Amino acid sequence: MSLLSVQELSVSILSDDGAARELVSKVSFDIEAGKTLGLVGESGCGKSLTAMSILDLLPKPQARRSHGKLIFNGETISTAAPSRLRQIRGKNIAVIFQDPMTALNPVQTVAQQIIEVLNIHFPKLSRRKHRERALELLHEVGIPAPEERLAVYPHQLSGGMRQRVMIAMALACEPDLLIADEPTTALDVTIQAQIVRLLKRLQEKNGMAMLFITHDLALVSQLSDHIAVMYAGKIAEYGPAKDVFSKPCHPYTQSLIAALPGINSPAKSPLLALEGQVPAIENMPPGCRFANRCRHVANICHTEIPQQDVNTNATMVACHRWKEIKQ
Repeated sequence: MSLLSVQELSVSILSDDGAARELVSKVSFDIEAGKTLGLVGESGCGKSLTAMSILDLLPKPQARRSHGKLIFNGETISTAAPSRLRQIRGKNIAVIFQDPMTALNPVQTVAQQIIEVLNIHFPKLSRRKHRERALELLHEVGIPAPEERLAVYPHQLSGGMRQRVMIAMALACEPDLLIADEPTTALDVTIQAQIVRLLKRLQEKNGMAMLFITHDLALVSQLSDHIAVMYAGKIAEYGPAKDVFSKPCHPYTQSLIAALPGINSPAKSPLLALEGQVPAIENMPPGCRFANRCRHVANICHTEIPQQDVNTNATMVACHRWKEIKQ
């Protein structure tokens, strides 16, 4: 049984003219206990909205879940009361946000911010126990001189250290599921690699599942058991990571993978560029949302929404012509 099952999730947002427009449309995926799902796509495709809707952390009243069902550990949380969601947030499902400088409180010390999480979910523990746990967490995420770092403020830490503090806060209650929303975007490549290795090590140690959100295919390939490729608010392709990378079926997935520099590519060889832009929310086409950028487009793509189809590798693909163009 899946730890988290997302079934036909849709998220709508109120536009400037007062109309509700669907940003995320009937997204479905499952995450098994101890496994990682990589959610991949261009900026603005709805990845973060999808993730934040799981814990109902959408920017209200503008955005809301308009359709779908969310089942976590056998419990339907899409209809759970706000009080129940507050119990789940941080304890059973934790989040690492994209930018630690804006996610961390600038006027609280590292110790205060970690202990706040522990106070909410374990109020009966003593202050000494909370501080010991905070120190243990900083040591676990690889922060040097953790005793000294407890007393500092976020601006006194480097970007990589701030992200490690965010990870420590997320792991404070040993969650079953960790949502990592582009946790390495603001970091340089060397620190990115360190954070990815850290997350993988902590996942193996704690046995937690992970939803890893990124626009970096090379990065997600190192972490994920399954991959969901998202485009303009819809899942274009979804399946085991090894099959999505080795035998991509959707033209969008094929284009993303073709744009990656190969280790054996000749020097200065050109990379494939994906021309065009994601359609605007107020001007979504009636058929396939990728049609205006697809090199395999046919007449049917402009008029009919492609249904989800399953190939022999148990990979789901939403494309009218995938059987003709599969690699």
